[in-house]
Amino acid sequence: MDFELSGDQVALRDAAASLLDDACSTVRVREVAATDRHLDDALWAAMAEQGWPAVERSPEDGGLGLGLVEVAVLSEQLGRHLAPVPYAGTVVVHGALASAISAGAAEADTQAGLGDTGVGGWAERLSSGDATGAVAWSRAPDAVRARRDADGTWRLTGRSDPVVDGPLADVLVVFAETEGAPAIFALATPDGARPGTEPAMDRTRALGWLELDARPALWLGDDRAAAAVLDRAVAALCAEMLGAADVVLAMTVQYAKDRVQFGRPIGSFQAVKHRCADMLVDVEGMRSAAYYAAWAVGAGDPDASAAASAAKVWCSDAARRVMASGLQVHGGIGFTWEHDLHLFLKRSQLDQVTFGDAAHHRERIARTLRARVEAGLPVL
Repeated sequence: MDFELSGDQVALRDAAASLLDDACSTVRVREVAATDRHLDDALWAAMAEQGWPAVERSPEDGGLGLGLVEVAVLSEQLGRHLAPVPYAGTVVVHGALASAISAGAAEADTQAGLGDTGVGGWAERLSSGDATGAVAWSRAPDAVRARRDADGTWRLTGRSDPVVDGPLADVLVVFAETEGAPAIFALATPDGARPGTEPAMDRTRALGWLELDARPALWLGDDRAAAAVLDRAVAALCAEMLGAADVVLAMTVQYAKDRVQFGRPIGSFQAVKHRCADMLVDVEGMRSAAYYAAWAVGAGDPDASAAASAAKVWCSDAARRVMASGLQVHGGIGFTWEHDLHLFLKRSQLDQVTFGDAAHHRERIARTLRARVEAGLPVL
């Protein structure tokens, strides 16, 4: 079997890299990080013009008609450039709304929690880049709870885990508990209702707590729909972690060639060679896991959830090792504000715990395998 990217996917990757090389240097990332919004409006507009938010939307509706692998291709490049844009959240939220429309789950009371725009209108605005989205997921299943009023309106109460790009989002997909089972809901976030921006080590993106006090929301789907949204979000995030880790590997190897100690480049020392080799093994493992997860989730493979969780386990652990090794080889300079390495390190640390850390996804895989065993099915 051929596991390489197709010619069209390579062309998409190269075009994305070209755009980001020109518009998203680390100098520009630092400029945006110094602002209150943590959003590069010019870059987001350029991405929207090229159709990135509509990558999965059908051509009949003005999209590119591609899949989750292509989303992963773009996410990897965004991770390589530390792009301060809410791409993954916007694409995942659009997909959740589109799926709800296709399943007929959003036909009744489509205005609940979404204002006059409605679910179809928000899907269109997200795909055009006119609006942005974010996903509010919490490790504790009952962190956000949903109840239904007598008139049929769903209301959400509680506080989610910190939401990446939540302070920028026009519409949120929120995971909430309903009678002991997870479900997903959508709600619009006008300026006064958006999460406030919290201080965070990762200054390349906005981060905020979502506080809910009986907010009306639109029901999008049950636990199966919730699992599908989590799988998609995890696949995109793993690709982003891959991109950042690959850049840190290249940065570290180059530094090992340039840095001279005792009259020799430090890359000639065996201990440094072995550390760089271990980084390469981790990065290539991340590549295999992330793209397999994107394919499995996008194709609706029966093992999609297991693949997504396996990718999150490997990518979270491997990214931590890669960043630690990069810091060790660079020495103290790698953590200074003047060096770019610390930007990748801090962004990766947030990605490692977003949508569940490695321990959480090991538990998720175990639950999946246990269910198979109890049903008399093979584990592999």
